[in-house]
Amino acid sequence: MACHQRLLHLAVRVEPVSVPAQDRSASAQPRLVADPSDNTLIARELYRFFRAGDEETLALRGVSLAVRRGETVAVIGPSGSGKSTLLSCLAGLDEPSGGEVRVNGERISHRPETERARLRARHIGVLTQSWNLVPHLSVYDNLRLARSAGPGGRSSLEEVLEQVALERRAHALPRHLSGGELARAGLAVALANAPAVLLADEPTGELDASTERRVLDLLRAQAGRGCAVLIVTHSAEAVRVADRVITLNDGRVRDDAT
Repeated sequence: MACHQRLLHLAVRVEPVSVPAQDRSASAQPRLVADPSDNTLIARELYRFFRAGDEETLALRGVSLAVRRGETVAVIGPSGSGKSTLLSCLAGLDEPSGGEVRVNGERISHRPETERARLRARHIGVLTQSWNLVPHLSVYDNLRLARSAGPGGRSSLEEVLEQVALERRAHALPRHLSGGELARAGLAVALANAPAVLLADEPTGELDASTERRVLDLLRAQAGRGCAVLIVTHSAEAVRVADRVITLNDGRVRDDAT
């Protein structure tokens, strides 16, 4: 729920629009690997328009990308470049005005909201700066709530807590956790249903350097377990640990480099 409240553009109605010819020609192609089954997350030609009265803003202009399992990708760019809008569309929290998103071969875009929520619970973990924790529930009960909405996983909730080194804080309320513990608790919630894709929106923006490195190491560890990890970030440290870096500017992919 916190994630929905944070992404204010969800309240803006999506209407069918025509894509300007100059933006169609500027679209980049996603970097795909030889085996299509390795491309866990694929976005093709994503556009996102926002309308408020007579004003129209084009936040995404033909963004295409692919992230394969076991890969960590950092998405960078200046404020207002479309990073958070892109993550919302990839997670199925928001609908693109044009283009499509596929996760594990299933199309998540352009479906009813309930269907997108089902697919998100099955395939995607989302980590936000607000950690997406229910404040009156313990860490363990937050995990139980997240798992009840999805298909579950082979690991027990205790094992998920061990993955993020929070087994000793299982019964603590969020208000009793440090910043680093909150980040790890949010990550545990995102991992509750063993997602194929992990999307992180500025996960280390409020953390000190040593805590940031620990959280990034945990994200890399998920890639080591076969998860496709995409991190929207301003952090130079997150860029350093990524396998690839995608640069957005003015709603377009300007660079996609190893």
